[in-house]
Order: sequence, then structure tokens, then C-alpha cells
Amino acid sequence: MKRRITPLIDFLNRESAGGVLILGASGLGLIVANSTLSDTYFSTLDFHLTLGDDWYLLDLSILKVINYLLMSLFFFVVGLEIKRELTSGHLATLKKAMLPFVAAIGGMAFPALIYLVIAGGVAPGGWGVAVATDIALAVGLLSMIGPSVAASLRSFLLALAVIDDIGAILIIAFVYSTGIKVSWLLAGIITVAVIAGLKKMGVESIVIYSIFAFTLWFSLYKTGVHPTLAGVILGLMTPNIVRKQTKIEDLEDGSVSVIEWLEHKFHPISTFFVVPVFAFANTGVVITAETISNASQSLIAWGIFFGLVIGKPAGVLIASLAAKQSRIADLPEGAGKASILATGSAAGIGFTVAIFIANLAFDDRQTQEIAVLAVIVASVVSALLSIAMFKGINKKVSSSK
Repeated sequence: MKRRITPLIDFLNRESAGGVLILGASGLGLIVANSTLSDTYFSTLDFHLTLGDDWYLLDLSILKVINYLLMSLFFFVVGLEIKRELTSGHLATLKKAMLPFVAAIGGMAFPALIYLVIAGGVAPGGWGVAVATDIALAVGLLSMIGPSVAASLRSFLLALAVIDDIGAILIIAFVYSTGIKVSWLLAGIITVAVIAGLKKMGVESIVIYSIFAFTLWFSLYKTGVHPTLAGVILGLMTPNIVRKQTKIEDLEDGSVSVIEWLEHKFHPISTFFVVPVFAFANTGVVITAETISNASQSLIAWGIFFGLVIGKPAGVLIASLAAKQSRIADLPEGAGKASILATGSAAGIGFTVAIFIANLAFDDRQTQEIAVLAVIVASVVSALLSIAMFKGINKKVSSSK
């Protein structure tokens, strides 16, 4: 008997539940980093694992195993979701994609500009931290708020966050990759060609694809391009065709695509294991009076804070209204300026990807901690503002009846 699934609803439900785990893991990371276990916590994350020698040497700390290897699975799921949205979801047609595309561009450009105005003279390379949206927490927040949020806004936010992820991936690839080693880049290109060939031949073995997936990951690691991009590449290469041999089926159309099947397999691992582990390992900031003082006086921290808290909602709203004014897109059904602004505030919850980029944008540990602390505070403030705005909208609607 086949197990029945609803891919989009399952995706949203997992993201909502995953948001709770992210918060719990982040809180635990902060608690441990500021407890008597602090030295053990940081020394464990700094412990190095070495495999191989010479040209095939792999030398990673525990933290990099999490950020480079485990997060590749997270980005694989992101790649799958992007591919599904582009081929059969909210971004499948130009009309559907136009509003979230324009809104996402505004929601990335405004935070980047605000950051550069505030901190561009100190650390211009940190602008990428302020542009990210955390799908799990943002979607989870709207689900938590409940029926006062129009269903069209949830779809709008999901599509916007997916496009935002594409932007973050491009930023990681082109802004935060180190010097490129051409020979390893060629190896990566050859690996992609082999995977494409296997796909064309109809090979479905996960074991075979896993071998070449690691080959691609290792090639990118050696190239100087961030290796997590291997996950994105593999996700985007996955064909959105019906999987013939499966014990699950889609309640909506009776069949399951390869993308839906892989999401069903790997999304729970990413959501309930990889991302919480990442949050636990990367939010461990030692908070002292000195840390708070340094952050409060840091232009980097204020650039990130105002970029996410002010830049995101302002960028999303202004870009959306511009799209409507120019008649290239319509606002979500039942949504006005206030609800678009509130949704933009939810998009200001940067967290997972923002923290990920913070660790790439800054080299020294102290600046990374300031950036992570700014991301955490900005994400909390953005969430509270979004809740307050939606409650205000709901109260206004109720009083007018």
C-alpha cells in the first residue's frame, strides 16, 4: 500500500516545526557557550579531522564538517525546492514569479545598501549578511500567527524566500569564494557532466549518485568555491519527472516526481538534524558586558541590524508597490500595504543563511561573533514587529466589522 503525501503542505509543516527546533538549538548553543562547558564546546568545534594526504588531503574542524559537509545537504534540499518552484510551483510562470521576484530583489538591495551606508567604510564585504531570509523561521512565524495571515501571503513569502535563497547562493558563489584553482574546477565540471550523463541514461541508484556527489563536493572544496554549492547544483540538476518505483504518492495528482521523492527522503534530515546542529554550533557567542558593548559600538552590527529590520520590509514593500504601479504584477489576493510590510518584516528573519554568510564574510572570530549576535537580535526584533503588525491589522479588521 502506498503512503500518500501532499508535498507543499508537508514542506511548510516541516519548515514550521523546524523553526521551533532552530530556536531551541540556538538557545542551547548560547547557554552552553556561556556556561562552565564553554571551553569544551569551543575546543570540540575546533577539533580537526584529517583524511588523506597530498592532493587528496581533507582537513576540517568539527565546525567546518558541520558548515561545509552537513550544510551541503541543507543546500541540496534548497536546490530541490528551487527546482520544484521553478518547474511546477509558485515560480513556474512569469506571471506567478514576477511579484515575489521583484519583491525579493528589493528585499535584498535595500538591506545591502543600508549596510553599506552604515558599515561600508569599515567592512564593505559584510553586506551579504543582511540580505538573507530564513525560510523555516519566516514561514513558521506566519503559520504561528494563524488565520489572520491570508493564505496568499504565505505563498508570496515562500516564493520570495526561495528567490532570496537563489540570491544568497549566488552571493556565496561569486562574492565569498576564495582563489579559484582551475584544475579542480575542471574536475568539478567533468563530474557535473558525468552526473548529467547518468541522468540521461536513466540511472536512479542513490549510491552511484552519492559517489559522484561527494566527488563534486570535494572538487569544489579544492577549487576554492564554497563546497556547499555542490548541494545546490545537484538539487537543480534533479529532473522534475515522475518517479516510477516508489511507495508514496501525491494526494493532489496521484503521482510523485523525483524531486518530491527526494524531498520526502532528505527534507526531514535537513530540517530536524542538519539545521539544528548548525544553529547549535554557530550561535555559541560568549555574551559578556564587553561583548554587548563592542556590538553596540560596532558599525558592522548596526549595519546588519538595520539592514534586516528596516531594509527588508521597506525593500519588499517598495518593490511590490512599484511592481503593481508599473502593472507587471498584482499584490497577493486580500493583501494591502500593511500586510505586505508585515510579511516583509517576517522576511527580515535572516538567521540560518545570514549566520552562514557571516562566517564567510569575516575572518576573525570576534567580528564573526558580533555579526552573529546582530543577526540573532535583528531576527528576534523582525519577528516581534511582524507579529505586532499582523495583530494590529487583524484588530483593525475586526473593529470595522
